[in-house]
Amino acid sequence: MKYSEIKVGDSQEIKHIITKNDIEQFVNLSGDNNKLHLDQEFANKTSFKKPVAHGMIGASFISTIIGTRIPGDGALWYSQTLEFLLPVRIGDKLTIKAIVTKKIDRQNSIELQTDIYNQHKQKVTTGFAKVKVIEDKVIEEIELSNQNEKVALIIGSTGGIGSKTAEHLVKDGYNIFLHYFSNREKAKELQSKLEKLTDKKIIILKADIRNELDIQEMLFSMKRYFKHLTAFVNASTLHFGNIKFDSLEWEDLSSQININIKASFLLMKNIVPLMENKRYGKVVFITTQYTEQINNELVHYITAKSALNGFAKALAIELAPKGIRVNLVSPGMTDTELISDIPEKIKLLTSAKTPLKRLAKTEDIANAISYLCSEKSDFLTGETIRINGGQVML
Repeated sequence: MKYSEIKVGDSQEIKHIITKNDIEQFVNLSGDNNKLHLDQEFANKTSFKKPVAHGMIGASFISTIIGTRIPGDGALWYSQTLEFLLPVRIGDKLTIKAIVTKKIDRQNSIELQTDIYNQHKQKVTTGFAKVKVIEDKVIEEIELSNQNEKVALIIGSTGGIGSKTAEHLVKDGYNIFLHYFSNREKAKELQSKLEKLTDKKIIILKADIRNELDIQEMLFSMKRYFKHLTAFVNASTLHFGNIKFDSLEWEDLSSQININIKASFLLMKNIVPLMENKRYGKVVFITTQYTEQINNELVHYITAKSALNGFAKALAIELAPKGIRVNLVSPGMTDTELISDIPEKIKLLTSAKTPLKRLAKTEDIANAISYLCSEKSDFLTGETIRINGGQVML
């Protein structure tokens, strides 16, 4: 945030659940292995009865909110008072709040009231911070230097198609946001791999894309680096084993609708403004050959993907005047972990029926996505590119 934009009363908050791993990492970093924090038997003999998290673990998130939210990048946190009011334990859901109480123009500084609450809305820590704010002209120079950068967000980047797409877009000169939901280790590995290929920014972000608050948090983190988005690829997926209709439950269908439609809707609601900034953007959704070549026992999957097809085409019409192109890639059976449970016989039969005599590779899908994200596809919107080796022809 620029100093000139900050007002008394402005506030921000973040949330964090305290885990055993938090305590162990803090002990490893600080060397504070006080038994009150680690030993259940020891703590039981005290008035606390259970181990208590280090007070500075919670307080460290005051640094997070100052360094990333208010005022954000470049903030110099030079003073802090703290009072620890109640113990914090593993499993506690903390809400860290900061509110601007004063501006000091001659110093380009702000004062903040900083409070931490637990899940019972009890205040566990309180204090006041003083922070010097980076000069406005520095922020303006950074934003100016970033405005011509190509930026892509890949949802489901740890999957086979998502990770291969990331490799292609890095080679195409994109800065990449790599989204993951649960597999942080794989996301970190991919980030490390891509950083060896480019000097562009490669940033990992966690979010449950079925949760709007998670998406908003993800977008907040993205906007700390770039104020615009050039390309958005939704390569997220959910396992979709064959289910006979008489065994199909609504939960099976709704889970596919949630990942394909609800998540896509929530993502687009938050992403479109980042593309409107430059009146340019490329959106790519992953559909499936099964919407045109219907397979047995896939009511849940085919229904959701068919809805996604309609969603994408309707958006293509509405967003075209804003310079945003929306297209789909429709793979045939692709050699990824998603088909690991499919019998080898079926894979061989599918290959044999394909004019090009093999299954699709992630490379094939990523090539099409790369094209749709490039300037070469600027006169293409509402289209579906089929990557199936000739199994379906229109």
